[in-house]
This record gives sequence, C-alpha cells and structure tokens, in this order.
Amino acid sequence: MIEEPQLQRTPEWWQIRAGKATASRIVDIITRTRNGWGHARAKYLDQLVAERLCGRPQDMRRIKSLDDRADLEPEARAAYAFYTDNEIEMVGFIPHPTIEFAGASPDVLVNSDGMLELKCFDAANHHKLFTGDLAPFEDYLPQVHFGMACTGRKWCDLVAYCPIMPEELKLFRQPITRDDDLIARLEEMVSEFLVEVAAKVESVRSKAHV
Repeated sequence: MIEEPQLQRTPEWWQIRAGKATASRIVDIITRTRNGWGHARAKYLDQLVAERLCGRPQDMRRIKSLDDRADLEPEARAAYAFYTDNEIEMVGFIPHPTIEFAGASPDVLVNSDGMLELKCFDAANHHKLFTGDLAPFEDYLPQVHFGMACTGRKWCDLVAYCPIMPEELKLFRQPITRDDDLIARLEEMVSEFLVEVAAKVESVRSKAHV
C-alpha cells in the first residue's frame, strides 16, 4: 500500500503557494475570449494580490485535481503504480527555476525524468478517452507543460481514473512529451501576468494611509 505523506493540501503547502502562480491555475491565466482575457484571469490576479498583501492564502479550496475528487487520489495513484510498475515519488510545491512567484505541485514524480497528473471524470466522459476523444484532457495540457517547466521533467503521464468503470477500463493513460516551444509561450504569459500582480500590489500599497 502506498503511504500518504502530508505534503500537499496541508496548511504549510497552502502557505508556501500563497501569492504565487501555480500550474493548476495556468489555464485561468492564459485563456482569452473574443472580448479579451477571461474573467477567471482577473479573479485569480486579485486573489494573488490579496495573498501578497495579507501574507497568507485566500483560497483554501481543493485544487482542480481529479476534478476536485482529492479523496480518490491515493486509489488512483496506487492503480497507476500497479499497472505501470513505475517508481513514484510524492512531492510538495516545486518552484519554477527562473520565474519568481511561480511553481507547481505535480501529483507525483515518476522514475527519473517523468511526472504524473491524475484526473477523474464521470463515466460518460471517461469512456470517450478510449475512443480517441481526448477533449476531457484539453484544459489540463497547460498545467502539464508548466509542471514540466517547473520540475525539469521530460514527459508526463496524464491519467484519468474512474473507479466505477470495469477493472480493465478504470485507468486511461495519455503520455505527454515535453514541448519546449509551448513551455516558452506559457512562461512568457505567466511572467507578464506576474508583472501585473506586482504592479497592482504596489498600487494598493501606495494608497495606504501613513
């Protein structure tokens, strides 16, 4: 049985992420609509500004992992280790090597050069993956690539787990190879976003009553 170290979703983990752009929220940072940036970007920016001003996390919800089914992670992780025979390592928050105030918390590191992101969909979406319809995974690709940017890993297994499916269909694995061009674009957008965060923090502080 795989041990469950208290690395992620602890108060310490939430604290170290406070004020930082994380891989699980990259899609909010980069998503545009026909009218410009999406609403989620502005909302996330304000969250990070508040966290930097207060020095503590403002959003203690579960991250968008396993579609907020964090209770399934140990079971999904054990299934992945069993079916792949890969070596896995639990980790906490990993800072980006060059971008301050950014980082990732991959579900696990795999072998010497891989990582794992686990998701859980309902059966109606899970079964589509086996037919070649990877649409359920699309929103998570930026998270995966930014995670590789932070960890230096060369590949990621993007895995869907559905415990109510038949045993042979419970786990679907999609290998994702590191794309340095995509990573560079994500890093540029994250850096620009963080400049906006810093500017707003300074703007608020400049208006403080002395």
